[in-house]
Amino acid sequence: MSKKIAIIIERADVVLGGAERSIFELSSALTAAGMQVDILAATGRTSAKHIHLLCPNARRVGLKTFSAAIKKHLENNQYDIVHSVLPFDFADIYQPRGGSYAETIIQNAASYQSPAMAIYKRITSFFNFRRAVLLRAEKKLCKKPDGPIVAALSDYVADQFKRHYGLPDHRIRVIPNGVKIHKDIDTSSADKLRSQILAHLKIKEADEPVLLLFAANNFRLKGLAPLLKALALAHCPKTYLVIAGRGRSYKYRLLARKLNIHRKILFLGKLRHIQNALSICDVAILPTFYDPASRFILEALACGKPVITTGFNGAADMFTSDRHGKTVKSPLDITALALAIQFFSDKTNIKNASQTIAADNLEENISISRVADQLNNLYDSIIKKREQK
Repeated sequence: MSKKIAIIIERADVVLGGAERSIFELSSALTAAGMQVDILAATGRTSAKHIHLLCPNARRVGLKTFSAAIKKHLENNQYDIVHSVLPFDFADIYQPRGGSYAETIIQNAASYQSPAMAIYKRITSFFNFRRAVLLRAEKKLCKKPDGPIVAALSDYVADQFKRHYGLPDHRIRVIPNGVKIHKDIDTSSADKLRSQILAHLKIKEADEPVLLLFAANNFRLKGLAPLLKALALAHCPKTYLVIAGRGRSYKYRLLARKLNIHRKILFLGKLRHIQNALSICDVAILPTFYDPASRFILEALACGKPVITTGFNGAADMFTSDRHGKTVKSPLDITALALAIQFFSDKTNIKNASQTIAADNLEENISISRVADQLNNLYDSIIKKREQK
């Protein structure tokens, strides 16, 4: 008999991307592995029968209200496993898609770079009511002796729960993040995009350009300012930076002009299909101040592209630095970041890394199917332990 799984998420709307898209991909992978999966969301937009909107008329739902709605649903519906991405202590598994709230606060403050501003942001973060509620719920969950297993997306996330909450090893299971690896690329649209990029940058294919792709919606947190400084320091005439995402670009355009690299960068805005952009760029780069396990970096590896990121990105667990890409310790190490850019400004180094990614079969290791298999094993162990009581 197949297991019946409830996955709790705040909003059911795949258009939002990020955690929402990850959960829908995971749900599909678990279903493909033979499980029955219901998604329990507070709000959203869907007509799917397996998705239950528990507070459909509310514009914004508090944790307490959502908790009550879930408990009422669970009274009338039986599940073998309750798997939550929100810190509910009655769940069997807590899988925080954004890492711990404690680390999020610290690294978000650090991304402002100014020591005074970093201190200010850390202090004022506690005036964010919703974040404070979630942080308290997470602390409570970790202190509860028989609380949920924390399914960490990376070693980085696992370490956060040990450092900030003293969570013991037996309450943590590292299940690295994964993505859907077999995604169709619209070659016609991709080729058109490349032509548009080259035209905007006023370069030709004959110039043999190297295109770095940076994709994020929070330019500050994901390290765009350090990246621009590193690009200027690297001084690679044939290397250009393509920037995708919904972030506010004005101050970064000013910085690029100040650094005299404004002719070497292009803001694309929001892209519907990042795979098309990855297919026509050479290297994915994300010098982030904080990322539990970046989907963008994993998707780049799945496309066979070398990557550059930082030690504050859990996705660094999924590749070998100096073999498949480069991991820089901190986004504030501009020199190290510039050296990484210089290394991958060489087409031979790009080709070698891409061939090694394929030879080492990284694609299968970062597959969402692998995540589903590991979660299935965790589900089985929880059920078995429950039956032994």
